[in-house]
Amino acid sequence: MNFEHPITRTNGGFDTFDLAVDLFIAPDLTRRRWKDEDEYAHARRLGIVTHAQHRAVDAVRAQVLVMLEERQGPFATAVAWTAWRWNLAWPPPRLPQHDVAG
Repeated sequence: MNFEHPITRTNGGFDTFDLAVDLFIAPDLTRRRWKDEDEYAHARRLGIVTHAQHRAVDAVRAQVLVMLEERQGPFATAVAWTAWRWNLAWPPPRLPQHDVAG
């Protein structure tokens, strides 16, 4: 699970802001571990992640762990997703074309 700001669409594509910390969750939901906490701490020291953002991240981290333990939200049917496969008959996804003034 990647912790990031919501992705926003721009004329040139997408803007993203990764918060550096991630939660690895095994497909069967039995194991989990936090990743890149050292990078997250460094981003906090540099002021890239503000104190207010950190409080929000901590709240969401706690919320995710509760949802995981109680198999709610995205984890309610997560084990069923381990059997999902792309249908080879489906066409590849395409982004819509936008006219960009040059």
